[in-house]
Amino acid sequence: MKKFLKITGFILAGLILILLLIYLVFTIKWHRESAANMELAGDEAPVLTANGYQFRDLNKNGKLDVYEDSRAPLEKRVENLISQMNLDEKAGLMFAHFLGMEQDGSLLEIPTFSDPFSFMTESTSGTILKKKMNHVQNLGGASAKVYATWNNNLQKFAERTRLGIPVTLISDPRHGTMAMPGASAEAKWISVWPSQLGLGAIGDTVLVREFGDIARQEYLALGIRLAQHPMADIATDPRWARINGTFGEDARLSAALTKAYIQGFQGDSLGPQSVACQTKHFAGGGPQEDGWDAHFKSGKGQAYPGDNFDYHLIPFTEGAFMANTAQIMPYYGVPKGQVKEEVGFSFSREMIQELLRDSLKFDGVVATDWGIISDMVVKDASAWGVEHLSEKERVKKVLDAGCDVFGGEYVTEHIIDLVETGEVSEERIDISIRRILRDKFRLGLFDNPYVDLDGVDIVGNPGFVRKGREAQRKSLVLLKNEGKLLPLSANTKIYLEGMEQKGLNEKFPQIVEDIDEADIIVQKLETPSSPPEGGSLLERLIPQGRLDFPKDEKEEILERTRSKPTITVLTIQRPPVIPEINAASKAVIADFECEDDIILELIFGKFNPSGKLPIEIPSSVEAVEKQLEDVPYDSENPLYPYGHGLSYSY
Repeated sequence: MKKFLKITGFILAGLILILLLIYLVFTIKWHRESAANMELAGDEAPVLTANGYQFRDLNKNGKLDVYEDSRAPLEKRVENLISQMNLDEKAGLMFAHFLGMEQDGSLLEIPTFSDPFSFMTESTSGTILKKKMNHVQNLGGASAKVYATWNNNLQKFAERTRLGIPVTLISDPRHGTMAMPGASAEAKWISVWPSQLGLGAIGDTVLVREFGDIARQEYLALGIRLAQHPMADIATDPRWARINGTFGEDARLSAALTKAYIQGFQGDSLGPQSVACQTKHFAGGGPQEDGWDAHFKSGKGQAYPGDNFDYHLIPFTEGAFMANTAQIMPYYGVPKGQVKEEVGFSFSREMIQELLRDSLKFDGVVATDWGIISDMVVKDASAWGVEHLSEKERVKKVLDAGCDVFGGEYVTEHIIDLVETGEVSEERIDISIRRILRDKFRLGLFDNPYVDLDGVDIVGNPGFVRKGREAQRKSLVLLKNEGKLLPLSANTKIYLEGMEQKGLNEKFPQIVEDIDEADIIVQKLETPSSPPEGGSLLERLIPQGRLDFPKDEKEEILERTRSKPTITVLTIQRPPVIPEINAASKAVIADFECEDDIILELIFGKFNPSGKLPIEIPSSVEAVEKQLEDVPYDSENPLYPYGHGLSYSY
């Protein structure tokens, strides 16, 4: 045995040594690449004074160019800058990707284990100086001040490019208690709100606009100027992984809330105090065939068995466009039966140029969803319908379709090559460049992209936190209250299953550690999901597939539920199939990703529930399978119908 352990130790030591040597080799490589990139850096932009006004000399030529002059008309600034841009700079402007940061907000050059994602992204110098990209996203940050510091460092670094084009910081939703890889981030130091589906459960346009305005202020303080949200998709197939990111399955409610959301972020018009919205996913990503998500091959088709394509346009035509959304993001899927050439939305000229631009008159930026051209570490390219094309051919097809920005891609060389070989005209590239630059100028990034580090205290301030908690309370839906069990009396002892929020025991002394001592069980359940269909990392992380619990897990839940009076809290990312669990529970609450202490406040009657279901809760797997992917309210005998919600009778 000792000999075996000794040999095992030598093997492990050898493996560790090999890994360290590999990391050392790569570190040397990364340092050399960084040094080469840094040779491309110029000086920071000096300040010019003209007629008592100060301007940044972004191209460092010692004179005030039109594009540097905040007093000049928008279109003249745009055209002046385009006239000075070379093809490399135009190509870089059309790409967006993630970018790492150091723990103190410094620029990240060498990948670090403190930010594992940095091993999958380019260095700062590689992104900004070599690729000449200036749309980036980072969902981390140790604190608000660190994030704001990173923005300022990044903007100062961008000044060292030839023309000093500022960076646009992008963000997926980041105000919730839960994160979905590739879709949203968990709130850390920012105010916490219910999921977008929870906002749908409230159904109040005034509150949603207030959320947008608060989020806008927090984003502005951090330096974030482009929100990759809201989702205007409609939740017509309950199996779809992105249900919790929608406002629900009613198109007109979704339209009204989408409009209010964008108005909160952008204001009445896009300006220096706005955060631009990139509304998604045109022309509606909800009707996924068999509910599988379009990130992956298993879900590449969007199905319309109810011939209901136009219903999914309503949140765009009556919501996003009415609010003048700055940008639009199409989804990955192939709209089956809706176009002559069945390809993914971003590759479809029929969908983008003919429908979105020509028919619906949208002339803002259209940015593809992330990773449709080249394979990523976390997933293969979602190049549905054009899998046979080369990367360069895919880029051309996206441009021909009418899109402007490539999300999650670094392949700037393909645009350069397409123009140099005459396959795409530079005039076509300039059409996209104008749209992109207009947003940067309108947001005031060319005039002042920096944030006041003393102003980051607004992020997560007590007033904003209080508003977020109020919204969480309003979003909770009381589905069942048998025998008026709720609200519980103050001396009721409860045992918790599935709740772990720090400080719960101090706030609620009724919590007991031993289930035998409890009067009531409170169990919190998340919507079940299936094992992944494919092998990609992202597919393993996104919950989709089945909505009912596996037999063994269900029996365990039922045994607990039947052992004592039980309150079941359903955290709804997708509507679960739980008829037996529902029947065994004395009370049932729908939770849209709220903090646990707020759920317990509801249980003990600190406030009266007022939320209404923005989706149906199906009664069986068979009912789910009979639903038409594109049709709302078609679940046969739902366990709880759309709009259901009880209140207390004191």
